[in-house]
Amino acid sequence: MSDRIVAKNKKAYHEYFIEDKYEAGLVLVGTEVKSIRQGKVNLKDSYVSIKNGEAFVYNMHISPYEKGNIYNVDPLRPRKLLLNKRELRKLIGLTTLKGYSLIPLSLYLKNGLVKMELSVAKGKKTYDKRQDIAKKDAERRMQRQDDYR
Repeated sequence: MSDRIVAKNKKAYHEYFIEDKYEAGLVLVGTEVKSIRQGKVNLKDSYVSIKNGEAFVYNMHISPYEKGNIYNVDPLRPRKLLLNKRELRKLIGLTTLKGYSLIPLSLYLKNGLVKMELSVAKGKKTYDKRQDIAKKDAERRMQRQDDYR
């Protein structure tokens, strides 16, 4: 199994409590795969929404492929995610009833196919973010003191 991470959403871990993770395939068109292989993808402000029993990822920016002239598509177009019906039903229940969000965590190549790791997440409040930053600072200080000894 050869997994090569192409893009990560580092902001997701700062903004959300990650509850559960899922793997989904993507429906891509034209030269998008070539552009992803070059690493020209951004997950920063992307999110997943479920409409009519299908999951779509929005605001995922895939830069147009330089050598693909007429085959390039809109870089911000919604892209369909491939999930099992059971997974989709579970995600629909979590997002509508409990108020969770679906956030893409990473995009990677697995056996030549583009896969997305998405998470069921709950938004953090400002004080939660401050606590996380304070905890990381304390860990860094302790690590520095250990390095000096």
